[in-house]
Amino acid sequence: MVLDMFNLKGKVAVVTGARTGLGQGMAIGLAEVGADMVLVNHSPMPETEKMIKVLGRRCIAIEAELSDINVIPGIIEKTIKEFGRIDILVNNAGIIRRAPSLEFSEKDWDDVIELNLKSVFFLSQAAAKEMVKQGGGKIINIASMLSFQGGILIPSYAASKGGIASLTKTLANEWAKYNINVNAIAPGYMETNNTEPLRKNEGRYKSISERIPAGRWGKPEDLKGAVVFLASKASDYVTGHILCVDGGWLAR
Repeated sequence: MVLDMFNLKGKVAVVTGARTGLGQGMAIGLAEVGADMVLVNHSPMPETEKMIKVLGRRCIAIEAELSDINVIPGIIEKTIKEFGRIDILVNNAGIIRRAPSLEFSEKDWDDVIELNLKSVFFLSQAAAKEMVKQGGGKIINIASMLSFQGGILIPSYAASKGGIASLTKTLANEWAKYNINVNAIAPGYMETNNTEPLRKNEGRYKSISERIPAGRWGKPEDLKGAVVFLASKASDYVTGHILCVDGGWLAR
């Protein structure tokens, strides 16, 4: 049965930035189809942890500041100690800083690049080393519409998401021989903490909403199907792909 291909029972998934928003939605989606979960965030995640345990899944929460790559070995070690393996990694954690490019600071540049891009590579590298031993795995990065478009007032964020698109393809090329699939999800305009300033700007909110063919902004649950597909056996022949979940934004 094709539905069996989406079953993740017995699989272990690590999701970063899992406290709220897209990370929380994807973590719950993976748990709903059977995955045991490792949640990573810089602050506690009691709500996400509770929702996953209610589903009957095993779950541990790790507090770690991913902008410091020295925490990465500990995340992998705790995962292997608790579950014995890592099958799925979802690199979701990220931040955004807004300012005109003529005034953008070095700190705002470095803070975004370190978390959104540098940590993604080194956490993927660490997870992939375990996946190679196991005979394969799935890595899912979170890209953006700004992997394809420039945007305004967010130069470091746009650069990081452009980098994620290229990094996804590079790692897919290198690691396919190890049975490791590396793909990305590019969300459109979603109702998250990162977009709150945009949604509070009545003019910008209206103009963006009018341009989305689906007629609405996305919600965290809109990523459940995409992340389950890319984490499951159903996507075994899909790698190096950026799956847009954008309500038709890029098609407009």
